[in-house]
Amino acid sequence: MKILVTGGAGFIGSHIVDSYISKGHDVVILDNLYSGNKENINKKAVFYQMDVTDKNISKIFEKEKFDVVNHHAAQMNVRFSVENPLFDANVNVLGILNLLDNCKKYRVKKFIFASSGGAVYGDKDKYPISEEESRRPDSPYGMSKKISEDYINYYHRTCGLKYICLRYPNVYGPRQTPHGEAGVIAIFLGLLLQDKDVQIYGDGGQIRDYIFVSDVVEVNNLALSNDNNYFNVGTGVPTSVNQIYRKLKEISKSKGNYVNVPKKEGDVMKNYINSDKARKLLGWKYKIDLDEGLRLTYEWFKNK
Repeated sequence: MKILVTGGAGFIGSHIVDSYISKGHDVVILDNLYSGNKENINKKAVFYQMDVTDKNISKIFEKEKFDVVNHHAAQMNVRFSVENPLFDANVNVLGILNLLDNCKKYRVKKFIFASSGGAVYGDKDKYPISEEESRRPDSPYGMSKKISEDYINYYHRTCGLKYICLRYPNVYGPRQTPHGEAGVIAIFLGLLLQDKDVQIYGDGGQIRDYIFVSDVVEVNNLALSNDNNYFNVGTGVPTSVNQIYRKLKEISKSKGNYVNVPKKEGDVMKNYINSDKARKLLGWKYKIDLDEGLRLTYEWFKNK
Protein backbone atom coordinates (compact mmCIF):
# COMPACT_ATOMS: atom_id res chain seq x y z
CA MET A 1 0.00 0.00 0.00
CA LYS A 2 0.96 3.64 -0.45
CA ILE A 3 0.42 5.27 2.96
CA LEU A 4 0.67 8.88 4.08
CA VAL A 5 1.53 9.22 7.78
CA THR A 6 1.03 12.74 9.09
CA GLY A 7 3.15 13.44 12.16
CA GLY A 8 5.49 10.69 10.96
CA ALA A 9 8.52 12.39 12.50
CA GLY A 10 6.84 12.45 15.90
CA PHE A 11 6.80 10.04 18.80
CA ILE A 12 3.97 7.67 17.84
CA GLY A 13 3.94 8.39 14.12
CA SER A 14 7.61 7.51 13.59
CA HIS A 15 7.15 4.09 15.20
CA ILE A 16 4.17 3.45 12.91
CA VAL A 17 6.20 4.50 9.87
CA ASP A 18 9.00 2.10 10.81
CA SER A 19 6.54 -0.76 11.17
CA TYR A 20 4.71 -0.03 7.92
CA ILE A 21 8.00 0.08 6.02
CA SER A 22 9.19 -3.16 7.64
CA LYS A 23 6.02 -4.81 6.31
CA GLY A 24 6.70 -3.67 2.75
CA HIS A 25 4.44 -0.62 2.45
CA ASP A 26 5.48 2.56 0.64
CA VAL A 27 5.33 5.38 3.19
CA VAL A 28 5.24 9.15 2.81
CA ILE A 29 5.72 11.35 5.89
CA LEU A 30 4.13 14.77 6.31
CA ASP A 31 5.42 16.69 9.34
CA ASN A 32 6.10 20.36 10.06
CA LEU A 33 8.74 19.38 12.67
CA TYR A 34 7.06 21.58 15.27
CA SER A 35 7.24 18.73 17.77
CA GLY A 36 8.62 16.03 15.46
CA ASN A 37 12.32 15.25 15.15
CA LYS A 38 14.39 14.72 12.00
CA GLU A 39 16.24 11.91 13.79
CA ASN A 40 12.98 9.93 13.85
CA ILE A 41 12.49 10.00 10.07
CA ASN A 42 12.92 6.60 8.43
CA LYS A 43 15.37 6.89 5.54
CA LYS A 44 13.20 4.65 3.36
CA ALA A 45 10.25 7.05 3.62
CA VAL A 46 9.58 10.07 1.42
CA PHE A 47 9.48 13.18 3.61
CA TYR A 48 7.64 16.47 3.13
CA GLN A 49 8.10 19.22 5.69
CA MET A 50 4.67 20.81 5.66
CA ASP A 51 1.83 21.71 8.00
CA VAL A 52 -1.46 19.80 7.75
CA THR A 53 -3.28 23.11 7.24
CA ASP A 54 -1.19 23.99 4.15
CA LYS A 55 -3.25 24.12 0.95
CA ASN A 56 -0.23 22.85 -1.00
CA ILE A 57 -0.93 19.42 0.45
CA SER A 58 -3.14 18.89 -2.61
CA LYS A 59 0.01 18.76 -4.78
CA ILE A 60 1.36 15.92 -2.62
CA PHE A 61 -1.91 14.00 -2.89
CA GLU A 62 -1.96 14.50 -6.66
CA LYS A 63 1.64 13.31 -7.04
CA GLU A 64 1.75 10.41 -4.57
CA LYS A 65 -1.70 8.83 -5.07
CA PHE A 66 -2.23 7.41 -1.59
CA ASP A 67 -4.25 4.32 -0.73
CA VAL A 68 -4.38 5.18 2.98
CA VAL A 69 -3.93 8.30 5.11
CA ASN A 70 -2.88 7.70 8.73
CA HIS A 71 -3.39 10.97 10.60
CA HIS A 72 -1.26 11.41 13.72
CA ALA A 73 -0.23 15.06 13.38
CA ALA A 74 -1.91 17.17 16.08
CA GLN A 75 -1.75 19.88 18.68
CA MET A 76 -1.79 17.41 21.54
CA ASN A 77 -1.47 19.49 24.71
CA VAL A 78 -4.74 19.62 26.66
CA ARG A 79 -3.72 22.53 28.85
CA PHE A 80 -2.44 24.52 25.87
CA SER A 81 -5.80 23.99 24.15
CA VAL A 82 -7.59 25.56 27.13
CA GLU A 83 -5.34 28.62 26.90
CA ASN A 84 -5.29 28.77 23.07
CA PRO A 85 -8.52 27.23 21.70
CA LEU A 86 -8.23 29.03 18.34
CA PHE A 87 -4.77 27.61 17.68
CA ASP A 88 -5.95 24.16 18.74
CA ALA A 89 -8.96 24.28 16.41
CA ASN A 90 -6.87 25.58 13.51
CA VAL A 91 -4.46 22.64 13.69
CA ASN A 92 -6.76 19.85 14.83
CA VAL A 93 -10.01 20.73 13.05
CA LEU A 94 -9.02 22.72 9.96
CA GLY A 95 -6.04 20.41 9.51
CA ILE A 96 -8.13 17.26 9.34
CA LEU A 97 -10.65 18.93 7.05
CA ASN A 98 -7.82 19.81 4.68
CA LEU A 99 -6.78 16.15 4.63
CA LEU A 100 -10.30 14.77 4.28
CA ASP A 101 -11.11 17.10 1.42
CA ASN A 102 -8.03 15.89 -0.44
CA CYS A 103 -8.91 12.27 0.36
CA LYS A 104 -12.23 12.87 -1.36
CA LYS A 105 -10.70 14.71 -4.33
CA TYR A 106 -7.96 12.14 -4.97
CA ARG A 107 -9.99 9.04 -4.08
CA VAL A 108 -8.04 7.80 -1.07
CA LYS A 109 -9.50 4.49 0.08
CA LYS A 110 -9.09 4.72 3.87
CA PHE A 111 -8.46 7.20 6.68
CA ILE A 112 -6.95 6.08 10.01
CA PHE A 113 -7.29 8.65 12.78
CA ALA A 114 -5.51 8.96 16.14
CA SER A 115 -8.27 10.08 18.47
CA SER A 116 -8.27 10.27 22.27
CA GLY A 117 -9.63 7.72 24.73
CA GLY A 118 -9.36 10.26 27.50
CA ALA A 119 -10.18 13.76 26.33
CA VAL A 120 -12.99 12.76 23.97
CA TYR A 121 -15.06 11.15 26.76
CA GLY A 122 -14.50 13.54 29.68
CA ASP A 123 -15.13 12.50 33.28
CA LYS A 124 -17.59 9.62 33.67
CA ASP A 125 -19.47 7.79 36.42
CA LYS A 126 -18.75 4.30 35.10
CA TYR A 127 -15.29 2.79 34.45
CA PRO A 128 -13.60 1.43 32.45
CA ILE A 129 -15.11 3.52 29.65
CA SER A 130 -16.45 1.66 26.60
CA GLU A 131 -17.02 3.05 23.11
CA GLU A 132 -20.76 3.22 23.76
CA GLU A 133 -20.32 5.93 26.39
CA SER A 134 -21.26 9.46 25.37
CA ARG A 135 -18.50 11.81 24.28
CA ARG A 136 -18.55 14.90 26.53
CA PRO A 137 -15.12 16.56 26.29
CA ASP A 138 -13.90 18.85 29.06
CA SER A 139 -11.34 20.71 26.93
CA PRO A 140 -10.99 22.26 23.47
CA TYR A 141 -8.51 19.48 22.65
CA GLY A 142 -11.15 16.85 23.44
CA MET A 143 -13.73 18.81 21.44
CA SER A 144 -11.40 18.89 18.43
CA LYS A 145 -11.02 15.10 18.58
CA LYS A 146 -14.78 14.64 18.86
CA ILE A 147 -15.60 16.87 15.91
CA SER A 148 -12.80 15.25 13.89
CA GLU A 149 -14.44 11.85 14.39
CA ASP A 150 -17.75 13.38 13.30
CA TYR A 151 -16.22 14.87 10.15
CA ILE A 152 -14.65 11.51 9.29
CA ASN A 153 -18.06 9.87 9.61
CA TYR A 154 -19.55 12.61 7.41
CA TYR A 155 -17.00 11.93 4.65
CA HIS A 156 -17.66 8.22 4.97
CA ARG A 157 -21.40 8.76 4.50
CA THR A 158 -21.12 11.26 1.67
CA CYS A 159 -18.22 9.93 -0.41
CA GLY A 160 -17.59 6.38 0.84
CA LEU A 161 -14.25 7.03 2.54
CA LYS A 162 -13.45 4.03 4.73
CA TYR A 163 -12.12 4.79 8.20
CA ILE A 164 -10.83 3.56 11.53
CA CYS A 165 -10.76 5.83 14.61
CA LEU A 166 -8.35 4.73 17.34
CA ARG A 167 -8.98 6.24 20.77
CA TYR A 168 -5.70 6.21 22.69
CA PRO A 169 -5.26 6.80 26.41
CA ASN A 170 -1.76 7.95 27.59
CA VAL A 171 0.80 6.53 25.15
CA TYR A 172 4.41 6.36 26.33
CA GLY A 173 7.74 4.87 25.30
CA PRO A 174 11.00 5.58 23.42
CA ARG A 175 11.18 8.81 21.37
CA GLN A 176 8.58 10.62 23.46
CA THR A 177 9.72 14.17 24.11
CA PRO A 178 10.14 15.35 27.69
CA HIS A 179 9.49 18.95 26.64
CA GLY A 180 6.14 20.68 27.06
CA GLU A 181 3.28 19.25 29.13
CA ALA A 182 2.10 16.22 27.12
CA GLY A 183 3.40 12.86 28.34
CA VAL A 184 3.95 12.71 32.08
CA ILE A 185 6.27 9.69 31.92
CA ALA A 186 8.68 11.37 29.51
CA ILE A 187 8.56 14.62 31.50
CA PHE A 188 9.22 12.87 34.81
CA LEU A 189 12.09 10.81 33.36
CA GLY A 190 13.66 13.86 31.75
CA LEU A 191 13.82 15.54 35.16
CA LEU A 192 14.52 12.56 37.41
CA LEU A 193 17.51 11.49 35.31
CA GLN A 194 18.98 14.91 36.11
CA ASP A 195 18.11 14.50 39.82
CA LYS A 196 15.61 17.35 39.48
CA ASP A 197 12.23 17.66 41.18
CA VAL A 198 9.04 16.97 39.23
CA GLN A 199 5.76 18.88 39.43
CA ILE A 200 2.59 16.95 40.25
CA TYR A 201 -0.62 18.81 39.51
CA GLY A 202 -3.16 18.73 42.35
CA ASP A 203 -2.76 15.82 44.74
CA GLY A 204 -1.46 13.41 42.10
CA GLY A 205 -4.52 11.21 42.39
CA GLN A 206 -5.47 11.66 38.74
CA ILE A 207 -6.13 8.23 37.24
CA ARG A 208 -4.91 7.35 33.75
CA ASP A 209 -4.54 4.36 31.43
CA TYR A 210 -0.94 4.05 30.17
CA ILE A 211 -0.26 2.10 26.95
CA PHE A 212 3.20 1.30 25.55
CA VAL A 213 3.90 2.58 22.04
CA SER A 214 4.58 -0.84 20.47
CA ASP A 215 1.05 -1.95 21.36
CA VAL A 216 -0.29 1.17 19.61
CA VAL A 217 1.80 0.35 16.54
CA GLU A 218 0.28 -3.13 16.39
CA VAL A 219 -3.28 -1.79 16.30
CA ASN A 220 -2.33 0.60 13.48
CA ASN A 221 -1.20 -2.41 11.46
CA LEU A 222 -4.45 -4.25 12.16
CA ALA A 223 -6.40 -1.13 11.14
CA LEU A 224 -5.16 -1.51 7.56
CA SER A 225 -7.36 -4.58 7.06
CA ASN A 226 -10.44 -3.43 9.02
CA ASP A 227 -12.97 -0.79 8.03
CA ASN A 228 -15.50 1.70 9.40
CA ASN A 229 -15.26 1.45 13.14
CA TYR A 230 -13.83 3.10 16.23
CA PHE A 231 -11.85 1.40 18.97
CA ASN A 232 -10.51 2.11 22.42
CA VAL A 233 -6.85 1.12 22.55
CA GLY A 234 -5.79 0.82 26.19
CA THR A 235 -4.91 -1.53 29.00
CA GLY A 236 -7.95 -0.94 31.21
CA VAL A 237 -5.57 -0.70 34.19
CA PRO A 238 -6.09 2.43 36.35
CA THR A 239 -2.84 4.08 37.46
CA SER A 240 -2.41 7.34 39.37
CA VAL A 241 0.19 10.01 38.65
CA ASN A 242 1.58 9.36 42.12
CA GLN A 243 2.11 5.70 41.24
CA ILE A 244 3.97 6.69 38.06
CA TYR A 245 6.22 8.98 40.06
CA ARG A 246 7.01 6.31 42.65
CA LYS A 247 7.78 3.67 40.01
CA LEU A 248 10.05 6.00 38.03
CA LYS A 249 11.77 7.21 41.18
CA GLU A 250 12.57 3.61 42.08
CA ILE A 251 13.72 2.63 38.58
CA SER A 252 15.92 5.69 38.10
CA LYS A 253 17.32 5.80 41.65
CA SER A 254 16.97 9.56 41.28
CA LYS A 255 17.63 12.11 44.02
CA GLY A 256 14.81 14.22 42.63
CA ASN A 257 11.56 14.53 44.56
CA TYR A 258 8.10 15.90 43.78
CA VAL A 259 6.40 19.23 44.30
CA ASN A 260 2.61 19.60 44.30
CA VAL A 261 1.31 22.51 42.23
CA PRO A 262 -2.30 23.63 41.56
CA LYS A 263 -4.41 21.46 39.27
CA LYS A 264 -4.79 22.79 35.73
CA GLU A 265 -8.11 23.57 34.05
CA GLY A 266 -9.24 20.97 31.53
CA ASP A 267 -7.64 17.97 33.25
CA VAL A 268 -9.83 14.86 33.38
CA MET A 269 -9.57 13.48 36.91
CA LYS A 270 -10.21 9.84 36.10
CA ASN A 271 -9.86 7.92 32.86
CA TYR A 272 -9.22 4.33 31.91
CA ILE A 273 -10.81 2.53 29.03
CA ASN A 274 -12.37 -0.79 28.07
CA SER A 275 -10.75 -2.29 24.95
CA ASP A 276 -12.88 -5.44 24.66
CA LYS A 277 -14.17 -4.30 21.28
CA ALA A 278 -10.65 -4.19 19.81
CA ARG A 279 -9.93 -7.62 21.27
CA LYS A 280 -13.07 -9.15 19.80
CA LEU A 281 -13.08 -7.49 16.35
CA LEU A 282 -9.38 -6.87 15.70
CA GLY A 283 -7.80 -9.65 17.73
CA TRP A 284 -5.75 -6.97 19.52
CA LYS A 285 -4.61 -7.01 23.12
CA TYR A 286 -1.82 -5.10 24.79
CA LYS A 287 1.36 -7.08 25.44
CA ILE A 288 3.60 -4.73 27.45
CA ASP A 289 2.53 -4.14 31.07
CA LEU A 290 3.36 -0.92 32.88
CA ASP A 291 6.41 -2.16 34.81
CA GLU A 292 8.06 -3.57 31.68
CA GLY A 293 7.13 -0.52 29.63
CA LEU A 294 8.56 1.89 32.19
CA ARG A 295 11.78 -0.12 32.31
CA LEU A 296 12.12 -0.09 28.50
CA THR A 297 11.37 3.64 28.40
CA TYR A 298 13.87 4.36 31.17
CA GLU A 299 16.61 2.41 29.36
CA TRP A 300 16.01 4.43 26.18
CA PHE A 301 16.05 7.77 27.99
CA LYS A 302 19.16 6.80 29.96
CA ASN A 303 21.05 5.85 26.78
CA LYS A 304 19.97 9.09 25.07
